[in-house]
Amino acid sequence: MVLVNNRDRVDWQPGMTVQDLLDKMGYSYVLITVTVDDALVAKEDYASFPVPDGAAVTVFHLAHGG
Repeated sequence: MVLVNNRDRVDWQPGMTVQDLLDKMGYSYVLITVTVDDALVAKEDYASFPVPDGAAVTVFHLAHGG
C-alpha cells in the first residue's frame, strides 16, 4: 500500500515507479513536484524512480499566476 498526500491509499505493485503511480492516480499536470518518503524526485527520474511498498508520497500541483 502507498499513501498519497496523506489521504489516498493506492495498491502497491512490484516495480512501481513514480510515473506509474501518477498515471494510476490520474495526475497529468505539467507543473508538479513529487516526494517519496520525503525525498524529492526529479521530473526526469519519474519513469525510473521506484516507489517502495509502504511509501508516503506527496504530490504538489504547482500553481502560478497573480
